[in-house]
Amino acid sequence: MAKSEDSSKELMDIIGADSAKDFGKYQEEVSFFEYLEKLHNDARPARTAFQRLYDMVISAGTERVKEFGDELEIYNFFCPKNAEGKPSKDAIFGLERPLMELVGFFKNAAYELGAEKRILLLHGPVGSAKSTLSSLLKRGLEAYSKTDENALYALKWVNLEGKEFAGMQLFDNACEMREDPIKLLLPHQRDAILAAINENNCKNPDSKMKYEVRVDKDLCSPCQLNMNMLMKEYKGDWKKVMENHVMVYRLVLSETSRVGIGTFQPKDEKNQDSTDLTGDVNFRRLAKFGSDSDPRAFNFDGEFCVANRGMMEFIEVLKLDVAFLYDLLGASQERLIKPKKFPQTSLDTVLIGHTNEAEFKKLRDNPFMEAMRDRTNRVDIPYTLKLGSEKRIYTKTFDTDYLKKLKKHIAPHTIEIASMWAIMTRLEAPNNQQLHLIQKLQLYDGKTVKDFGPEFVKRLQKEAEREGLVGVSPRFIQDSLGDAACSHLNPCVDPFMVLDSIKKRLKRTLMDTELVKRYQGPEIMGEIEGALEEMIKADVGRAISGDETAIKETFEKYLHNVEAYVNEGKVKNSFGSLVPPDEKFMQAVEIKMDITEPRKDEWRNKFMNRIATKLMSGGKFEYNSNDQLRAAIEMKLFDDTKDSIDLLAVLAGNEDTIAEGKNATIFSRLVDRGYCSQCAKKAMLKAHDLFAKK
Repeated sequence: MAKSEDSSKELMDIIGADSAKDFGKYQEEVSFFEYLEKLHNDARPARTAFQRLYDMVISAGTERVKEFGDELEIYNFFCPKNAEGKPSKDAIFGLERPLMELVGFFKNAAYELGAEKRILLLHGPVGSAKSTLSSLLKRGLEAYSKTDENALYALKWVNLEGKEFAGMQLFDNACEMREDPIKLLLPHQRDAILAAINENNCKNPDSKMKYEVRVDKDLCSPCQLNMNMLMKEYKGDWKKVMENHVMVYRLVLSETSRVGIGTFQPKDEKNQDSTDLTGDVNFRRLAKFGSDSDPRAFNFDGEFCVANRGMMEFIEVLKLDVAFLYDLLGASQERLIKPKKFPQTSLDTVLIGHTNEAEFKKLRDNPFMEAMRDRTNRVDIPYTLKLGSEKRIYTKTFDTDYLKKLKKHIAPHTIEIASMWAIMTRLEAPNNQQLHLIQKLQLYDGKTVKDFGPEFVKRLQKEAEREGLVGVSPRFIQDSLGDAACSHLNPCVDPFMVLDSIKKRLKRTLMDTELVKRYQGPEIMGEIEGALEEMIKADVGRAISGDETAIKETFEKYLHNVEAYVNEGKVKNSFGSLVPPDEKFMQAVEIKMDITEPRKDEWRNKFMNRIATKLMSGGKFEYNSNDQLRAAIEMKLFDDTKDSIDLLAVLAGNEDTIAEGKNATIFSRLVDRGYCSQCAKKAMLKAHDLFAKK
């Protein structure tokens, strides 16, 4: 009982601390003149929506990597980590190039070079992370606005209730558009005050403001009405208006609270009109103020108004009715919206829409949509074509910790095989007849195939510019993996089960019949099944030849021979005599790594350079320092010994003999490599059949 009480107290302590933490600072209020002083020291609160968004992405950190000869910038923002340091469920993998283009658009807009007047259109196939990308940006803005260094502020009117000003009744309220208070500066004041703020931020070494503060738009209609009436009341004494009736409050962006983040989704024509974007008359106030053109009788609560100072997401934007697109055109180019019976109102928001291929074709082919095309900046968000990235998409969900709850084990190669099949549906057959589709996949994954290296990938990419915009989505694979994982008959999920699950799902799919035939045909499914067989043979072969002493000795022999070859020297044979390097032996190892005769010199020189680099840094290059080389040596040893092994006896894997002799050793080695008892036996039996065929 005492233990339970202690646990409850601990939980309540956490809840209490969390609920009180930061509440006070989010309620911060200052006078208008205190706000000006803030800007004078650090003008970041006055950044535009695009500037804030770009700074948010960059602030998470970047990395530079090289891919196929190009230098890429990786933005950590798009791969957030959870509390355990693993990629979160919204992490995006394998889209480095599209994300660079996206961030380039944000940078262009942040420095007001033209992109700030455009709609960002994320275009790509279903399930390609368009919605996930939008969600990351929205959640990111919410968190970013909560940090002290990135606080932003809005204005509200106070001390107005129960009084008349210039013969008009006003009321206390926060600006519905959440305008930046700096707009309260009178036109003749702005240039001088903004020049002073910008100059001081430029000189101040502590200021992190990278942009000039500008104000080129007016207040919204309700705020302008208040300002006009109060200026009349105080006979033009602007300072008194600011001192007596304006407060500046901390603004925290939130989609759920409809503060600075808006989301708009098309509906049927009967249930939606343009007032959903710009706001509508408040009929309760209308009875009080008598005119629907009175700003006090209007709710500025449309999605555009909600999104001011932040971001607006249009789901399936090209499904919008033409009437909505007109509003979108003005909001992008002029950054103005036109509420019914009111003057144009300025808008400061990032407009992001996303669409699929079919809707995009309609836009492209419709001659009456030229204005929309001209105001749209398209960024393609394709499926990833890199095996490593595709695997990471599924391991976010189907990792060991998650499946422990289902008491399931994921066999080696399960996620890899599913990922390979998915990527192959997205690839176009290479023009080069020497390459198979699966070899193209391997090249895209950074491997060398035959005599084709990473430098050949650029040519392949130019030949097939639409790759990644067609094919199977990650959702299909996630569903197939889920079907296999939820099977109650098997405690282990292996690649054979997942391929079977994919085949069953293809029979029930709504895809085009010709596509289904291609996906389950020999070009794709047949190649994948063949690749899986090679993986099983390799695993069992390594387990058979996995004597660590023999592997180490073979590695040492290979190392000495390569060293002698590169340095044009000789090696000692088993009799102690100096002899030329054993070319046949070296090539027997290298062929297991797909290193052919024309590429042997390049490989051997790089191999020795890696060893030298390791030694210079104080390390030691051993037989297990390179997985590719170790695997090649294991397969070489297997080739040397397989003729002397009774494969039928070794690989039968019967319950009665599994714990005996050579079987026990192989079984144990497979378990060490990630197999469980069930999938290890299945792999041994499958390998027996495959070796028997040879």
